[in-house]
Amino acid sequence: MQQIDLSYAIRPRRSGSRQIRNPLMQILQAVREHGSISGASRALDLSYRHVWGELKHWEQALGHPLIQGEQGQRAQLSEFGDKLLWAERQAQARLAPQIEALHAELERAFALAFDDRTHVLSLQASHDDALALLRTHAAGTAQLHLDIHFTGSVDAIRALNQGRCVMAGFHTLEHPPRGSLAQRTYQPLLKPGQHKLIGFARRTQGLLVAPGNPLNLRSLADAARLRARYVNRAIGTGTRLLLDELLAQAGLDAAALAGYERSETSHAAVAHAVASGQADAGLGLESAAHAEGLDFVPLVRERYHLACLKSALDQPAMQALVAVLRSPSWQHLLETLPGYEAAASGEVQSLRALLPWWTFAREKKAHHGP
Repeated sequence: MQQIDLSYAIRPRRSGSRQIRNPLMQILQAVREHGSISGASRALDLSYRHVWGELKHWEQALGHPLIQGEQGQRAQLSEFGDKLLWAERQAQARLAPQIEALHAELERAFALAFDDRTHVLSLQASHDDALALLRTHAAGTAQLHLDIHFTGSVDAIRALNQGRCVMAGFHTLEHPPRGSLAQRTYQPLLKPGQHKLIGFARRTQGLLVAPGNPLNLRSLADAARLRARYVNRAIGTGTRLLLDELLAQAGLDAAALAGYERSETSHAAVAHAVASGQADAGLGLESAAHAEGLDFVPLVRERYHLACLKSALDQPAMQALVAVLRSPSWQHLLETLPGYEAAASGEVQSLRALLPWWTFAREKKAHHGP
């Protein structure tokens, strides 16, 4: 079958219906209607040389003549040109409902760019069920559209620092100790005075296990001792970091968990692996366990942080987000999600207030002799 690479653009027609338009098909249609290349050129507001060149280019690419007729006579489409135009019209007719729907959706989407009441905020973040809920709530109540890309916590903060997003979501233990793996990972990426944290949520992480907890797992040590089939999160995610932290606290290494090297991209994927019997346990969110009908063994409480540059706090989209996070409607909705509660939601805080990893010696006052 002949492969044809054609590019199309969507434009309104005078009748009000929509069509996807291809330059070659427009040229062929114009030649048919006007009987000459010069007439087609005038109708399309293109130069004769351009139209002639396009026709010759496509004849060579397709291996068939498109136009026939002696010099000085009326130009006509060749049989192949007629069939090509007919085939394109057949495709247009079959796709008409989808074309109409696509055009309407594009119009709605681009209309947002011209609405001063609407805001868009780009966010890269560690996977979190509450963020997905916030995206829907913010769009419906504040015309704030969160352009969320879920990725690992480390990659999210790097994206923020490189200007690829306005905000980054990551999580740590509620009271992250000094010298921890979290400190060694996040401290080099965050700078007091440059970055700010906006309170988002407190959440519970623990072991996702089959209903009834058939292996009676109560800790990672149990999972290691019983050689439970474990499913992990990907390298660079906050939950993978948390697991390594908890293993170190328990005096265990990665090899202690059967399946440590197997990873999934989200809490939902970990929950599905356990629910489908492919794994016995995985570290994840209580909300993910609840969604799959699994049992949940709580292990730690975390804070989920939203980091931004201090210079971004005055942006309208950021101010709209803070207002949503502080609203009673959002905080009530958040606490309906299993394992979540509002924790200084919407409060702008310094790094040192939530992550006690930085120490600054006070400058000594200069003493001068009498």
